[in-house]
Amino acid sequence: MKNNYFNFKQWNDQYLLTNEFGKYIFLGKEDFKYLVNKQYEKLSRDLQVQLQEKFFIYDVKDDVFIEQVLNSYRDHKQYLFSATSLHIFVLTNACNMCCVYCQAQDSAKEKKGKMDRETAKKAVDIALQSPNQYLTFEFQGGEPLLNFEIIKFIVEYSQEKKNDKVITYSLVTNTLLLQEEMLDFFEKYPISVSTSLDGDQKIHDGNRPQITGEGTFRFVSSNIRKMKQRGIQTGAIETTTRRSLKSPEKIINTYRDLGLYHLFIRPLTPLGYAKEHWSEIGYKPEEFLEFYRQVIQILLEYHKRGIFISEGHARIFLRKILMGYSENYMELCSPCGAGIGQLVYYYDGNIYICDEGRMVAEMGDSMFCLGNVNMGIYDRLMENRVCKVTCQASVLEGLPGCCDCVYQPYCGVCPVIFYASNQSIYDREVHSYQCKVYQGMLDVLFEFLCNDPDAKSIFEMWI
Repeated sequence: MKNNYFNFKQWNDQYLLTNEFGKYIFLGKEDFKYLVNKQYEKLSRDLQVQLQEKFFIYDVKDDVFIEQVLNSYRDHKQYLFSATSLHIFVLTNACNMCCVYCQAQDSAKEKKGKMDRETAKKAVDIALQSPNQYLTFEFQGGEPLLNFEIIKFIVEYSQEKKNDKVITYSLVTNTLLLQEEMLDFFEKYPISVSTSLDGDQKIHDGNRPQITGEGTFRFVSSNIRKMKQRGIQTGAIETTTRRSLKSPEKIINTYRDLGLYHLFIRPLTPLGYAKEHWSEIGYKPEEFLEFYRQVIQILLEYHKRGIFISEGHARIFLRKILMGYSENYMELCSPCGAGIGQLVYYYDGNIYICDEGRMVAEMGDSMFCLGNVNMGIYDRLMENRVCKVTCQASVLEGLPGCCDCVYQPYCGVCPVIFYASNQSIYDREVHSYQCKVYQGMLDVLFEFLCNDPDAKSIFEMWI
Protein backbone atom coordinates (compact mmCIF):
# COMPACT_ATOMS: atom_id res chain seq x y z
CA MET A 1 0.00 0.00 0.00
CA LYS A 2 0.96 3.63 -0.52
CA ASN A 3 -0.51 6.96 0.51
CA ASN A 4 -1.94 9.25 -2.13
CA TYR A 5 -1.47 13.01 -1.62
CA PHE A 6 -4.05 14.58 0.65
CA ASN A 7 -4.67 17.76 2.64
CA PHE A 8 -6.01 17.78 6.18
CA LYS A 9 -7.08 19.89 9.13
CA GLN A 10 -7.73 19.04 12.75
CA TRP A 11 -11.44 18.88 13.54
CA ASN A 12 -11.90 18.86 17.31
CA ASP A 13 -10.81 15.34 18.25
CA GLN A 14 -10.75 14.19 14.63
CA TYR A 15 -9.03 15.05 11.36
CA LEU A 16 -10.73 15.97 8.10
CA LEU A 17 -8.88 14.70 5.02
CA THR A 18 -9.55 15.59 1.38
CA ASN A 19 -7.83 14.79 -1.89
CA GLU A 20 -7.69 16.20 -5.42
CA PHE A 21 -10.65 14.06 -6.50
CA GLY A 22 -12.97 15.77 -4.03
CA LYS A 23 -13.19 12.77 -1.70
CA TYR A 24 -13.26 13.33 2.06
CA ILE A 25 -13.06 11.29 5.23
CA PHE A 26 -12.98 11.96 8.99
CA LEU A 27 -10.34 10.05 10.98
CA GLY A 28 -9.72 9.79 14.70
CA LYS A 29 -6.31 10.84 16.00
CA GLU A 30 -4.99 7.29 16.30
CA ASP A 31 -6.12 6.26 12.82
CA PHE A 32 -4.70 9.48 11.38
CA LYS A 33 -1.34 8.72 13.00
CA TYR A 34 -1.40 5.18 11.56
CA LEU A 35 -2.18 6.52 8.08
CA VAL A 36 0.55 9.17 8.13
CA ASN A 37 3.09 6.63 9.37
CA LYS A 38 1.86 4.04 6.83
CA GLN A 39 1.00 1.55 9.54
CA TYR A 40 -1.91 0.22 7.52
CA GLU A 41 -2.05 -3.06 9.44
CA LYS A 42 -3.21 -1.14 12.52
CA LEU A 43 -6.24 0.27 10.68
CA SER A 44 -9.47 -1.71 10.74
CA ARG A 45 -10.29 -3.62 7.59
CA ASP A 46 -13.40 -1.50 6.99
CA LEU A 47 -11.37 1.71 7.25
CA GLN A 48 -8.72 0.37 4.88
CA VAL A 49 -11.45 -0.33 2.34
CA GLN A 50 -12.90 3.18 2.74
CA LEU A 51 -9.51 4.80 2.34
CA GLN A 52 -8.81 2.77 -0.77
CA GLU A 53 -12.25 3.38 -2.30
CA LYS A 54 -11.78 7.12 -1.77
CA PHE A 55 -8.23 7.04 -3.21
CA PHE A 56 -6.41 8.07 -0.03
CA ILE A 57 -4.35 4.88 -0.28
CA TYR A 58 -3.73 2.51 -3.15
CA ASP A 59 -2.30 -0.94 -3.71
CA VAL A 60 0.98 -0.81 -5.59
CA LYS A 61 0.14 -4.23 -7.07
CA ASP A 62 -2.92 -2.81 -8.87
CA ASP A 63 -2.95 -1.26 -12.31
CA VAL A 64 -1.53 2.20 -12.83
CA PHE A 65 -3.15 4.44 -10.20
CA ILE A 66 -4.01 7.25 -12.61
CA GLU A 67 -6.16 4.87 -14.62
CA GLN A 68 -8.14 3.98 -11.49
CA VAL A 69 -8.89 7.61 -10.63
CA LEU A 70 -9.38 8.88 -14.18
CA ASN A 71 -13.19 8.98 -14.11
CA SER A 72 -13.35 10.61 -10.68
CA TYR A 73 -10.90 13.32 -11.67
CA ARG A 74 -12.72 13.95 -14.95
CA ASP A 75 -16.04 14.32 -13.12
CA HIS A 76 -14.45 16.69 -10.62
CA LYS A 77 -13.06 18.90 -13.42
CA GLN A 78 -15.76 18.30 -16.05
CA TYR A 79 -16.37 22.04 -16.58
CA LEU A 80 -12.96 22.27 -18.28
CA PHE A 81 -14.14 20.07 -21.13
CA SER A 82 -16.64 22.58 -22.51
CA ALA A 83 -16.32 26.02 -24.04
CA THR A 84 -18.01 29.23 -22.87
CA SER A 85 -21.59 28.39 -21.95
CA LEU A 86 -22.83 31.49 -20.09
CA HIS A 87 -23.26 34.66 -22.14
CA ILE A 88 -24.42 37.71 -20.20
CA PHE A 89 -25.99 40.62 -22.07
CA VAL A 90 -25.91 43.84 -20.04
CA LEU A 91 -28.70 45.67 -21.81
CA THR A 92 -28.36 48.94 -19.88
CA ASN A 93 -26.58 50.41 -16.90
CA ALA A 94 -29.64 52.48 -16.02
CA CYS A 95 -31.79 51.37 -13.10
CA ASN A 96 -34.99 52.42 -11.36
CA MET A 97 -33.70 51.38 -7.94
CA CYS A 98 -31.01 52.55 -5.54
CA CYS A 99 -29.83 49.43 -3.70
CA VAL A 100 -27.45 50.08 -0.82
CA TYR A 101 -25.02 47.39 -2.03
CA CYS A 102 -25.17 47.73 -5.82
CA GLN A 103 -22.00 46.18 -7.27
CA ALA A 104 -22.64 47.34 -10.84
CA GLN A 105 -22.35 51.07 -10.19
CA ASP A 106 -20.63 53.64 -8.03
CA SER A 107 -21.46 57.23 -7.30
CA ALA A 108 -18.98 58.57 -9.86
CA LYS A 109 -20.67 56.79 -12.80
CA GLU A 110 -23.17 59.16 -14.39
CA LYS A 111 -23.31 58.10 -18.04
CA LYS A 112 -26.24 55.81 -18.79
CA GLY A 113 -26.96 53.95 -22.01
CA LYS A 114 -28.81 51.08 -23.67
CA MET A 115 -27.75 48.33 -26.05
CA ASP A 116 -28.97 48.86 -29.61
CA ARG A 117 -30.03 46.22 -32.15
CA GLU A 118 -26.76 46.27 -34.11
CA THR A 119 -24.66 45.74 -30.99
CA ALA A 120 -27.02 43.00 -29.82
CA LYS A 121 -26.83 41.24 -33.19
CA LYS A 122 -23.03 41.24 -33.19
CA ALA A 123 -22.94 40.01 -29.59
CA VAL A 124 -25.26 37.10 -30.39
CA ASP A 125 -23.18 36.21 -33.45
CA ILE A 126 -20.08 35.93 -31.25
CA ALA A 127 -21.88 33.94 -28.55
CA LEU A 128 -23.09 31.43 -31.15
CA GLN A 129 -19.47 30.82 -32.20
CA SER A 130 -18.78 29.12 -28.87
CA PRO A 131 -18.11 25.41 -29.55
CA ASN A 132 -20.43 24.52 -26.67
CA GLN A 133 -23.73 23.13 -27.92
CA TYR A 134 -25.56 24.17 -24.75
CA LEU A 135 -25.65 27.91 -24.09
CA THR A 136 -27.29 30.15 -21.51
CA PHE A 137 -28.17 33.71 -22.48
CA GLU A 138 -28.64 35.85 -19.38
CA PHE A 139 -30.08 39.37 -19.46
CA GLN A 140 -28.80 41.83 -16.90
CA GLY A 141 -28.54 45.56 -16.16
CA GLY A 142 -28.95 47.98 -14.46
CA GLU A 143 -32.52 46.97 -14.93
CA PRO A 144 -32.80 44.98 -18.19
CA LEU A 145 -36.57 45.49 -18.51
CA LEU A 146 -35.80 49.13 -19.32
CA ASN A 147 -34.64 47.70 -22.65
CA PHE A 148 -37.23 44.96 -23.14
CA GLU A 149 -37.30 45.39 -26.92
CA ILE A 150 -33.69 44.23 -27.13
CA ILE A 151 -34.49 41.19 -24.97
CA LYS A 152 -37.12 40.27 -27.54
CA PHE A 153 -34.71 40.90 -30.41
CA ILE A 154 -31.91 38.78 -28.90
CA VAL A 155 -34.22 35.85 -28.17
CA GLU A 156 -35.88 35.88 -31.58
CA TYR A 157 -32.65 36.50 -33.51
CA SER A 158 -30.75 33.76 -31.64
CA GLN A 159 -33.59 31.30 -32.22
CA GLU A 160 -33.35 32.06 -35.93
CA LYS A 161 -29.56 31.65 -36.05
CA LYS A 162 -28.87 28.94 -33.47
CA ASN A 163 -28.66 25.91 -35.84
CA ASP A 164 -28.05 22.91 -33.54
CA LYS A 165 -27.38 25.00 -30.43
CA VAL A 166 -29.64 24.58 -27.41
CA ILE A 167 -30.16 27.96 -25.73
CA THR A 168 -31.59 28.55 -22.27
CA TYR A 169 -32.69 32.10 -21.46
CA SER A 170 -32.70 33.76 -18.05
CA LEU A 171 -33.48 37.24 -16.83
CA VAL A 172 -32.15 39.00 -13.75
CA THR A 173 -34.62 41.72 -12.84
CA ASN A 174 -36.06 43.64 -9.92
CA THR A 175 -39.52 42.93 -11.53
CA LEU A 176 -40.87 46.46 -10.95
CA LEU A 177 -41.49 47.04 -14.66
CA LEU A 178 -43.21 43.70 -15.37
CA GLN A 179 -46.17 43.88 -17.74
CA GLU A 180 -48.52 41.23 -19.17
CA GLU A 181 -46.81 41.49 -22.57
CA MET A 182 -43.51 40.56 -20.95
CA LEU A 183 -45.00 37.64 -19.05
CA ASP A 184 -46.53 36.34 -22.28
CA PHE A 185 -43.09 36.49 -23.91
CA PHE A 186 -41.40 34.72 -20.98
CA GLU A 187 -43.97 31.92 -21.23
CA LYS A 188 -43.60 31.55 -24.97
CA TYR A 189 -39.87 30.79 -25.18
CA PRO A 190 -39.58 30.14 -22.06
CA ILE A 191 -37.40 32.52 -20.03
CA SER A 192 -36.62 31.88 -16.36
CA VAL A 193 -36.57 34.84 -14.01
CA SER A 194 -34.27 35.54 -11.08
CA THR A 195 -34.95 38.43 -8.76
CA SER A 196 -33.64 39.73 -5.46
CA LEU A 197 -35.49 39.15 -2.23
CA ASP A 198 -33.53 40.06 0.86
CA GLY A 199 -36.08 39.10 3.51
CA ASP A 200 -39.23 40.47 5.04
CA GLN A 201 -40.54 43.94 4.19
CA LYS A 202 -38.36 45.78 6.71
CA ILE A 203 -35.11 44.16 5.60
CA HIS A 204 -35.87 44.21 1.87
CA ASP A 205 -37.08 47.81 1.74
CA GLY A 206 -34.08 48.93 3.76
CA ASN A 207 -31.69 47.27 1.29
CA ARG A 208 -33.53 47.82 -1.98
CA PRO A 209 -35.49 51.09 -2.24
CA GLN A 210 -36.55 52.77 -5.45
CA ILE A 211 -34.75 55.95 -6.52
CA THR A 212 -37.64 57.85 -4.96
CA GLY A 213 -36.97 56.14 -1.64
CA GLU A 214 -40.18 54.08 -1.75
CA GLY A 215 -39.90 50.44 -0.72
CA THR A 216 -40.12 47.61 -3.25
CA PHE A 217 -41.10 44.55 -1.18
CA ARG A 218 -44.80 44.69 -1.99
CA PHE A 219 -44.11 44.92 -5.74
CA VAL A 220 -41.54 42.11 -5.76
CA SER A 221 -43.59 39.73 -3.63
CA SER A 222 -46.69 40.36 -5.76
CA ASN A 223 -44.76 39.79 -8.99
CA ILE A 224 -43.18 36.58 -7.69
CA ARG A 225 -46.66 35.20 -6.99
CA LYS A 226 -47.87 36.34 -10.41
CA MET A 227 -44.98 34.68 -12.27
CA LYS A 228 -45.36 31.44 -10.34
CA GLN A 229 -49.07 31.38 -11.13
CA ARG A 230 -48.19 31.73 -14.82
CA GLY A 231 -45.80 28.76 -14.59
CA ILE A 232 -42.70 30.89 -15.21
CA GLN A 233 -39.62 29.44 -13.53
CA THR A 234 -38.90 31.95 -10.77
CA GLY A 235 -36.07 32.14 -8.26
CA ALA A 236 -34.61 34.69 -5.88
CA ILE A 237 -31.27 35.63 -4.34
CA GLU A 238 -30.77 37.06 -0.87
CA THR A 239 -27.94 39.53 -0.31
CA THR A 240 -26.83 39.73 3.29
CA THR A 241 -26.24 43.17 4.80
CA ARG A 242 -25.69 44.11 8.41
CA ARG A 243 -29.46 44.45 8.94
CA SER A 244 -29.93 40.81 7.84
CA LEU A 245 -27.70 39.20 10.45
CA LYS A 246 -30.24 38.95 13.28
CA SER A 247 -33.13 37.71 11.17
CA PRO A 248 -32.27 34.33 9.55
CA GLU A 249 -35.66 32.75 10.35
CA LYS A 250 -37.63 35.78 9.16
CA ILE A 251 -35.76 35.65 5.85
CA ILE A 252 -36.40 31.92 5.43
CA ASN A 253 -40.08 32.25 6.27
CA THR A 254 -40.50 35.09 3.79
CA TYR A 255 -39.29 32.75 1.04
CA ARG A 256 -41.51 29.98 2.33
CA ASP A 257 -44.58 32.22 2.39
CA LEU A 258 -43.99 33.11 -1.29
CA GLY A 259 -43.63 29.45 -2.34
CA LEU A 260 -39.87 29.75 -2.92
CA TYR A 261 -38.18 26.60 -1.68
CA HIS A 262 -34.62 27.38 -2.72
CA LEU A 263 -32.87 30.45 -1.34
CA PHE A 264 -29.38 31.61 -2.20
CA ILE A 265 -27.56 33.31 0.66
CA ARG A 266 -25.05 35.74 -0.83
CA PRO A 267 -22.42 37.62 1.18
CA LEU A 268 -21.63 41.19 0.21
CA THR A 269 -18.89 41.76 -2.35
CA PRO A 270 -16.87 44.98 -1.89
CA LEU A 271 -17.51 46.48 -5.33
CA GLY A 272 -19.39 49.59 -6.47
CA TYR A 273 -21.78 51.13 -3.93
CA ALA A 274 -21.12 48.25 -1.55
CA LYS A 275 -17.45 49.18 -1.31
CA GLU A 276 -18.30 52.85 -0.73
CA HIS A 277 -20.86 52.07 2.00
CA TRP A 278 -19.01 49.18 3.66
CA SER A 279 -18.82 50.88 7.05
CA GLU A 280 -22.63 51.14 7.06
CA ILE A 281 -23.74 47.81 5.59
CA GLY A 282 -20.72 45.50 5.83
CA TYR A 283 -19.58 43.07 8.51
CA LYS A 284 -16.72 40.85 9.54
CA PRO A 285 -16.55 37.38 7.98
CA GLU A 286 -17.20 35.86 11.40
CA GLU A 287 -20.48 37.76 11.68
CA PHE A 288 -21.68 36.53 8.30
CA LEU A 289 -20.64 32.96 9.08
CA GLU A 290 -22.60 32.86 12.33
CA PHE A 291 -25.64 34.02 10.34
CA TYR A 292 -24.97 31.36 7.68
CA ARG A 293 -24.62 28.63 10.30
CA GLN A 294 -27.98 29.63 11.77
CA VAL A 295 -29.58 29.51 8.29
CA ILE A 296 -28.34 25.96 7.67
CA GLN A 297 -29.37 24.88 11.18
CA ILE A 298 -32.89 26.22 10.68
CA LEU A 299 -33.21 24.61 7.25
CA LEU A 300 -32.13 21.23 8.62
CA GLU A 301 -34.61 21.50 11.47
CA TYR A 302 -37.36 22.49 9.03
CA HIS A 303 -36.56 19.49 6.86
CA LYS A 304 -36.93 17.16 9.84
CA ARG A 305 -40.40 18.66 10.31
CA GLY A 306 -41.29 18.03 6.67
CA ILE A 307 -40.59 21.55 5.35
CA PHE A 308 -38.29 21.36 2.35
CA ILE A 309 -36.17 24.47 1.69
CA SER A 310 -32.56 24.31 0.49
CA GLU A 311 -29.72 26.85 0.26
CA GLY A 312 -27.92 27.59 -3.00
CA HIS A 313 -24.28 27.93 -1.94
CA ALA A 314 -24.61 24.74 0.10
CA ARG A 315 -26.00 22.89 -2.93
CA ILE A 316 -22.99 23.93 -5.05
CA PHE A 317 -20.51 22.84 -2.40
CA LEU A 318 -22.37 19.64 -1.57
CA ARG A 319 -22.48 18.46 -5.18
CA LYS A 320 -18.68 18.46 -5.04
CA ILE A 321 -18.44 17.02 -1.54
CA LEU A 322 -21.06 14.27 -1.82
CA MET A 323 -21.19 13.59 -5.56
CA GLY A 324 -17.72 14.57 -6.80
CA TYR A 325 -19.38 16.74 -9.44
CA SER A 326 -18.52 20.39 -10.12
CA GLU A 327 -21.17 22.46 -11.81
CA ASN A 328 -20.36 25.53 -13.87
CA TYR A 329 -20.62 28.05 -11.03
CA MET A 330 -17.81 30.30 -12.16
CA GLU A 331 -16.49 31.61 -8.87
CA LEU A 332 -16.13 28.16 -7.31
CA CYS A 333 -14.09 26.52 -10.05
CA SER A 334 -10.34 26.07 -10.46
CA PRO A 335 -9.56 27.82 -12.73
CA CYS A 336 -12.48 30.20 -12.40
CA GLY A 337 -14.96 30.56 -15.26
CA ALA A 338 -13.75 33.98 -16.47
CA GLY A 339 -13.75 33.85 -20.27
CA ILE A 340 -13.73 30.08 -20.55
CA GLY A 341 -17.04 29.77 -18.70
CA GLN A 342 -18.72 33.13 -19.24
CA LEU A 343 -18.50 36.27 -21.34
CA VAL A 344 -20.23 39.59 -20.71
CA TYR A 345 -21.43 41.83 -23.54
CA TYR A 346 -21.84 45.37 -22.26
CA TYR A 347 -24.46 47.72 -23.69
CA ASP A 348 -21.78 49.71 -25.57
CA GLY A 349 -20.37 46.59 -27.26
CA ASN A 350 -17.36 46.04 -25.01
CA ILE A 351 -16.81 42.43 -23.99
CA TYR A 352 -15.63 41.56 -20.48
CA ILE A 353 -14.13 38.43 -19.08
CA CYS A 354 -16.85 38.05 -16.43
CA ASP A 355 -19.62 39.91 -14.63
CA GLU A 356 -17.23 41.15 -11.94
CA GLY A 357 -14.92 42.40 -14.71
CA ARG A 358 -17.62 44.63 -16.14
CA MET A 359 -18.41 45.83 -12.60
CA VAL A 360 -14.78 46.92 -12.24
CA ALA A 361 -15.21 48.74 -15.56
CA GLU A 362 -18.28 50.45 -14.12
CA MET A 363 -15.93 51.72 -11.42
CA GLY A 364 -13.71 53.25 -14.11
CA ASP A 365 -11.11 50.54 -14.85
CA SER A 366 -11.31 48.49 -18.08
CA MET A 367 -8.58 46.06 -17.06
CA PHE A 368 -10.78 43.03 -17.83
CA CYS A 369 -12.10 44.12 -21.23
CA LEU A 370 -11.29 41.54 -23.93
CA GLY A 371 -12.34 43.65 -26.89
CA ASN A 372 -15.49 44.78 -28.65
CA VAL A 373 -18.30 43.04 -30.54
CA ASN A 374 -16.90 44.63 -33.72
CA MET A 375 -14.03 42.12 -33.50
CA GLY A 376 -16.60 39.49 -34.40
CA ILE A 377 -14.45 36.44 -33.62
CA TYR A 378 -14.89 34.29 -30.50
CA ASP A 379 -11.46 32.64 -30.82
CA ARG A 380 -9.68 36.00 -30.60
CA LEU A 381 -11.37 36.65 -27.27
CA MET A 382 -10.13 33.34 -25.89
CA GLU A 383 -6.60 34.10 -27.10
CA ASN A 384 -6.54 37.45 -25.32
CA ARG A 385 -3.74 37.73 -22.76
CA VAL A 386 -6.19 38.92 -20.07
CA CYS A 387 -8.20 35.71 -20.47
CA LYS A 388 -5.10 33.54 -20.15
CA VAL A 389 -3.64 35.40 -17.17
CA THR A 390 -6.95 35.40 -15.28
CA CYS A 391 -7.26 31.64 -15.75
CA GLN A 392 -3.69 31.13 -14.59
CA ALA A 393 -4.24 33.30 -11.51
CA SER A 394 -7.25 31.26 -10.40
CA VAL A 395 -5.79 27.74 -10.51
CA LEU A 396 -5.96 26.82 -6.83
CA GLU A 397 -3.57 23.93 -7.23
CA GLY A 398 -0.78 26.44 -7.93
CA LEU A 399 -1.61 29.20 -5.45
CA PRO A 400 0.21 29.47 -2.09
CA GLY A 401 -2.25 29.08 0.74
CA CYS A 402 -4.76 27.34 -1.53
CA CYS A 403 -2.81 24.35 -2.82
CA ASP A 404 -2.42 22.88 0.67
CA CYS A 405 -5.84 23.90 2.02
CA VAL A 406 -8.17 21.09 2.98
CA TYR A 407 -10.98 22.84 1.06
CA GLN A 408 -9.04 23.27 -2.17
CA PRO A 409 -11.15 20.65 -4.06
CA TYR A 410 -14.36 22.56 -3.36
CA CYS A 411 -13.37 26.21 -3.39
CA GLY A 412 -12.45 28.95 -5.87
CA VAL A 413 -10.97 32.43 -6.08
CA CYS A 414 -11.88 35.57 -8.01
CA PRO A 415 -8.83 37.42 -9.38
CA VAL A 416 -11.08 40.30 -10.40
CA ILE A 417 -12.16 40.96 -6.81
CA PHE A 418 -8.52 40.72 -5.70
CA TYR A 419 -7.66 43.32 -8.34
CA ALA A 420 -10.49 45.61 -7.26
CA SER A 421 -9.30 45.36 -3.66
CA ASN A 422 -5.53 45.72 -4.01
CA GLN A 423 -4.67 46.24 -7.71
CA SER A 424 -3.29 42.72 -8.06
CA ILE A 425 -4.97 39.65 -9.54
CA TYR A 426 -3.27 37.59 -6.83
CA ASP A 427 -4.52 37.58 -3.26
CA ARG A 428 -1.96 39.38 -1.11
CA GLU A 429 -3.57 38.39 2.17
CA VAL A 430 -3.06 34.95 3.67
CA HIS A 431 -6.72 34.83 4.68
CA SER A 432 -8.63 37.48 2.75
CA TYR A 433 -12.28 38.38 3.31
CA GLN A 434 -13.43 36.10 0.48
CA CYS A 435 -11.18 33.26 1.66
CA LYS A 436 -12.51 33.47 5.22
CA VAL A 437 -16.11 33.46 3.97
CA TYR A 438 -15.74 30.40 1.73
CA GLN A 439 -13.66 28.47 4.26
CA GLY A 440 -16.20 29.32 6.93
CA MET A 441 -19.15 28.19 4.82
CA LEU A 442 -17.41 24.87 4.21
CA ASP A 443 -16.64 24.62 7.93
CA VAL A 444 -20.38 24.96 8.60
CA LEU A 445 -21.32 22.21 6.14
CA PHE A 446 -18.68 19.79 7.40
CA GLU A 447 -19.67 20.60 10.99
CA PHE A 448 -23.16 19.29 10.27
CA LEU A 449 -21.85 16.33 8.25
CA CYS A 450 -19.66 15.41 11.19
CA ASN A 451 -22.03 16.05 14.09
CA ASP A 452 -25.60 15.64 12.81
CA PRO A 453 -26.43 12.02 11.88
CA ASP A 454 -29.34 13.17 9.70
CA ALA A 455 -27.49 15.95 7.87
CA LYS A 456 -25.94 13.84 5.10
CA SER A 457 -29.24 12.30 4.00
CA ILE A 458 -30.94 15.73 4.05
CA PHE A 459 -28.08 17.31 2.11
CA GLU A 460 -28.31 14.51 -0.45
CA MET A 461 -31.96 15.40 -0.97
CA TRP A 462 -30.99 19.05 -1.49
CA ILE A 463 -28.80 18.09 -4.43
